[in-house]
Amino acid sequence: MARLLFLIILYALPSLVVPIHNSSTGGCAIIRPPRDGGIRYRGLTQEQIRSVQILPVDYEIEYICRGNRVIVGPKVRKCLPNGTWTDMTQHSRCLLLCPRVWTSLENGRVMAKPPGPPVEGTVLHYSCNAGFILEGRNISHCTKLGKWDAPKPTCLYDRNYTGKKKLYIGALFPMSGGWPGGQACMPSAQMALDLVNNRSDILPDYELELIHYDSMCDPGEATKLLYDLLYTEPIKIVLMPGCSGVSTLVAEAARMWNLIVLSYGSSSPALSNRQRFPTFFRTHPSATLHNPTRVQLFQKWKWTRIATIQQTTEVFTSTLDDLEQRVKEAGIEISVRQSFLTDPAVAVKNLKRQDARIIVGLFYETEARKVFCEVFKEKLYGKKYVWFLIGWYADNWFKIKDPAINCTVENMTEAVEGHVTTEIVMLNPETVRGVSNMTSQEFLAALMSRLGGKNPEETGGFQEAPLAYDAVWALALALNKTVAPLKAKGRRLEDFNYNNHDITSEIYRALNTSSFEGVSGQVVFDAQGSRMAMTLIEQLQGGSYKKIGYYDSSQKNLSWFGNDVWIGAGPPADRTVVIEEYRFLSQKLFASVSVFAGLGILLGIVCLTFNIYNGNVRYIQNSQPYLNNMTAVGCMMALAAVFPLGIDGHHVHRSQFPVVCQFRLWLLGLGFSLAYGSMFTKIWWVHTLFTKKDEKKEKKKQHLEPWKLYATVGVLLAIDFLSLMIWQIVDPLHITVEKFTKEAPKEDLDVLIQPLLEHCNSEKMNTWLGVVYGYKGLLLLLGIFLAYETKSVSTEKINDHRAVGMAIYNVAMRRLITRGEWQSEQQDTLKTGSSTNNNDEEKSRQLERENRELQKIIQEKEERVSALRNQLAERQALRNRRRPSTGQNQNHNAPPPSSQPDPKSLLLPPGYPNPTTDNHSLPPSFSNSSNLYPADSKMSRNHCHNSQIPLLYK
Repeated sequence: MARLLFLIILYALPSLVVPIHNSSTGGCAIIRPPRDGGIRYRGLTQEQIRSVQILPVDYEIEYICRGNRVIVGPKVRKCLPNGTWTDMTQHSRCLLLCPRVWTSLENGRVMAKPPGPPVEGTVLHYSCNAGFILEGRNISHCTKLGKWDAPKPTCLYDRNYTGKKKLYIGALFPMSGGWPGGQACMPSAQMALDLVNNRSDILPDYELELIHYDSMCDPGEATKLLYDLLYTEPIKIVLMPGCSGVSTLVAEAARMWNLIVLSYGSSSPALSNRQRFPTFFRTHPSATLHNPTRVQLFQKWKWTRIATIQQTTEVFTSTLDDLEQRVKEAGIEISVRQSFLTDPAVAVKNLKRQDARIIVGLFYETEARKVFCEVFKEKLYGKKYVWFLIGWYADNWFKIKDPAINCTVENMTEAVEGHVTTEIVMLNPETVRGVSNMTSQEFLAALMSRLGGKNPEETGGFQEAPLAYDAVWALALALNKTVAPLKAKGRRLEDFNYNNHDITSEIYRALNTSSFEGVSGQVVFDAQGSRMAMTLIEQLQGGSYKKIGYYDSSQKNLSWFGNDVWIGAGPPADRTVVIEEYRFLSQKLFASVSVFAGLGILLGIVCLTFNIYNGNVRYIQNSQPYLNNMTAVGCMMALAAVFPLGIDGHHVHRSQFPVVCQFRLWLLGLGFSLAYGSMFTKIWWVHTLFTKKDEKKEKKKQHLEPWKLYATVGVLLAIDFLSLMIWQIVDPLHITVEKFTKEAPKEDLDVLIQPLLEHCNSEKMNTWLGVVYGYKGLLLLLGIFLAYETKSVSTEKINDHRAVGMAIYNVAMRRLITRGEWQSEQQDTLKTGSSTNNNDEEKSRQLERENRELQKIIQEKEERVSALRNQLAERQALRNRRRPSTGQNQNHNAPPPSSQPDPKSLLLPPGYPNPTTDNHSLPPSFSNSSNLYPADSKMSRNHCHNSQIPLLYK
C-alpha cells in the first residue's frame, strides 16, 4: 500500500520549472529541463545556450531523455507572445519504459492506467475472455527501475466452458493527431459490437471482441502497433484502421497475413487500387466522391478557374489528381496548385499573389487551423473568395484553441465565414430502421449517452461515428454469412490463422456482396471495395454549418435548397473581372486640333492664292513661285493628316481602319516631301552655284534653269512614293490593339480596367520606320548644313533661300505694307533703266543715307571756311591802316596793294581742308552743289545713278 501511495505522489509531483512571465521583453525565460532529461535548443550553439537568458517569441524547445527513458507529457514547447511557454499546466517527465509485452494478454484483455506508454507508475489490470481462466496476478505495476513488479499472467482454456467462442478484431483508433476520429468512432464501434453479440440471429456461437490501440493518425506509430497486433495473441480475424495514411500501411501489409481490412475512416483515392490493396474495404466513401460534387457546384456558379492548396500526403495528392482530371473534362482550369508539409504560410501567400478566388483546400483538421490563420493574415477571405473544405472536421474545429497558431477564435471565425464543405452523407437523413433495428436519430441518442454528455462539436470523429457503427455490422453480417459455406467445407471461423487463405476468401466474398440499410444509409461496396453514397453540401453561415443541398453522383442529380448565403451580392467571380475598355482620342482635343489644322490649311490656301495672283511681281518671281506653291501644298497635306490621325474606332469600323492608316501614311509622307523638298531644293541649288571657285561661279550662274529645281523636288517625291509603295505592298499596315497596365476603378468593385488602344502597325514596323526616319533625318541634317553654308550668299535668281517656307510670305507681305505699291518688272525697268534686284535697292537706300550725312558735314565745313576768310580779311585791313607814313615813302615804288589777300597768309589752320576753285579736284558728285543737293534737300531714288555711287568710297 505504501508503494502504491509513493507512486501516486511521484506521479502528481510536478517537474521543477521556472514559469517566469517576461512578456515585456518580447520573449520567454529559459526553463529547466525535466529530471534525467535535457532540452534541445534549435539553431543555438553551446556558447549561445550558456549566455542566452531570453528566447524569442515562437521559438520552440524540445525535451530529450537520457538512456531508455521516454518523455511523458508535452515533448515540445513554444514561446507565446505573453512570455509563457505552451502547455505549462502539463508537466513533462523522463520516465523509464517497462516492457510492452506485459500490455497484451492472449485470450484476455489488459487495461492500462493511466493510458499511454507503459512507464514508471503505470498500472496494468488483467482479465481473461469467456472460456478462459486467469493464472497469475491480475495487476502489475511499472516500477521506477523500468520493470514490472509481477510476472505476466496467462489465460488458460476452460475445458468446462460451453459458451460462445471469441473472434477478435484488431482496431487502430486515432485518439489524437491530425484526425482524432477515434474519440467518437471507438464508442460507436463498441456499441455495435454489444448489439451484435446480443443478437441470437447473428453469429450465435461467437462473440466479437475489439482489441484496439491509439494510432495517433501517424503511420510511424501505426507500424509499431501493427507489429503488436500481429505478433501477440490472440489471432485477429479482421483489422480495422482509421486514417488514410494508417490504412494504406495496414492494407498493404495485411495481404501478407491473409487478413481482411475494413476501414471506417479512410477516404484516400489511392486505397481504391485493387492491385495494391486486394483485401481492403471501407464504409467511408473515397475522397474522389467529393470531386463530382465540386465540379457540379463550379458549373452551377459558372466558375471556370479554381485554385488548390493541399497538405502533402498521399490521400490529398490522389484526390487532387482525380479533381484535376475531372475539371479538365468539364473545361475548368486549375490556375494555381499549392502544397505544404507543415507550414502553409508560403502556399497561402502564393494563392494571394496569383489572385486565387475559388480555392479547394485538402488537409487535416489540425492543418486547417494553420491554413486559416494564414488566410486571416493575408486577408484571403471575404466577399471575393470562396473556400471548399472537407466536411468531416468537427463542427467547431475553427474555435478549438491550438497552440500551433497565433490567431484568436474571433480571427478564425472571421476567416472561415461563408466557406463550403462537401461531405459524404454519413447519417441516414430518412427515419428508417435498418439492420440494427435503430434509426439514425436513435443511434445519435445512444452515442451521446456513451460519450457521457461530451459536446459533439468537440469530439473528434463524431460525424464518422455512423460509419464505424455500420462497419462493425458489415463485418458481423459477412462473418455470419461465411459460417455455412465454411461448415460445408469442414472448417470453422475459430480455425482462422494467418496462413489460411480459404477462410479469408469466404469473408472477402461475403463483404463484397454486402447490401443493407445502416444508420449511415444504404451500405454497398463497389468493385474497388469503396462505399457508394450521396454527398451533403453545407455552408458556414453565422458560425454554424447549414445544409444547402445534396448531390447523388450515381444519378447526377443535384438537390438544391436555395438557402446559400454570400457576403457580397452573390457568388463571387472566379477571378478579377477584367473589363476591356478602348481608349479613344478626346473629342474635344480632336476638335480643337482639327480647327487649328483647318485654319492652317485655310492659311495655306490664302498663301497659294496670293502667290498665284501676284505671280507677275518681280519680287515673287525671283523667289521661284512654283516651289513656293509646292511648299504650300505640302504644308496643307501635312495639316490634312491631322484628320485621319484623329480618326479611331470611335468614328469608323475596324474593317475600315486600314484605309485610315493608309491616308495617315501617305498624307504625312508626301506632304513632308513637297513642303520640305521644295525648300531643300532652293538651298541645294544656291549652295551648288555660289560656294564653288570664283572661275566657275559666273559660268554656273548663267545656267540655273527652273526645270532643274522642279526635277530635284520630283526626285525627292519619287523616292518617297517608291518607298511607301514598297512598304504597302510587302508589309501593309493593319490595325493592332495594344494593351496597357490594368487600372483599378475608384469604386469598391472587384474589377480591373484593361485599357486598349487601336493603332496602325505592320509586321516589321520598326524596320520601315527606321528606313523612313533615317532617310528624312539625313535630308534634314543636310538641309541644316546647306543653310549654314549659304547664310551669307545673295542671289537674284532665288532671293529667299534664307527665308524658306512660310517666311517667304511674311517677307512679301511686309514689303507690300511698307512700300505701299507693287510694281511689275517692266515698270521698274522703265524708271531705273536697270534690273536691280532687292539687294541693289537696299544698297541704294544705304548710300542715300550716307550722302545726306556727308552733305551736312560739308556744309558745316564750308560755313567754317567762309567765317575764317572774313576774319583774315578784317585783320589785313586793320594792319594796313596802322602802317607808318615812312613806310609808305619807302615803298612808294612798290606796286599798289592788291585787293586780294596773300595766298600764304590765307592758309587755313592745320586739319582744315584746303579750299580750291578747281572743280576737277573734287568728286563729280560734289562739283555742282545744285546737282548734289536739290532745293528740297531730298534725294530721289532715281537720281542716284550707279556710276556715281562708287565714287563716294574712293
